[in-house]
Amino acid sequence: MQENQTVSRPKQLWNTALKAVKGDNTNELVEQFTAEMTLVAEGLCEDQSRVRSQVEALQTQADRSEQRLRSEMEALERTIEENERDTSEKLDTLSRRLDAIEKRAREAKESADKKDRLFSTGWMRQATLLVAIAVGGWVLVTVLNLLK
Repeated sequence: MQENQTVSRPKQLWNTALKAVKGDNTNELVEQFTAEMTLVAEGLCEDQSRVRSQVEALQTQADRSEQRLRSEMEALERTIEENERDTSEKLDTLSRRLDAIEKRAREAKESADKKDRLFSTGWMRQATLLVAIAVGGWVLVTVLNLLK
């Protein structure tokens, strides 16, 4: 029995020392701490669920916004391509019209130059012809006067 007392004596000392350090209401404190931690954990779980749902909602909204932006970008790209085509066609048309106008201007200038050349050479011819007629008339009058 002395052995039992020897073993139980250190155990009693240990329990007494532990009670002195812990206090008498350790079990109550552990229960209170456990209850508070459970409450905190439940609150964190609710917060995390709320955050998850908000993240999902934001992700859905971001996906919709991204899809809308893609659609708008595609529409803008189509509009830009159409405008480029229209502008290119208009430039081609204007270029052809400008070429035609330049060609007509060149032809008109060449025609005017030709007329000027014809007029100047035609005038010279006419003047030469008139001088030849006058000289011929003078020669004829002179010859007739000599023959008389």
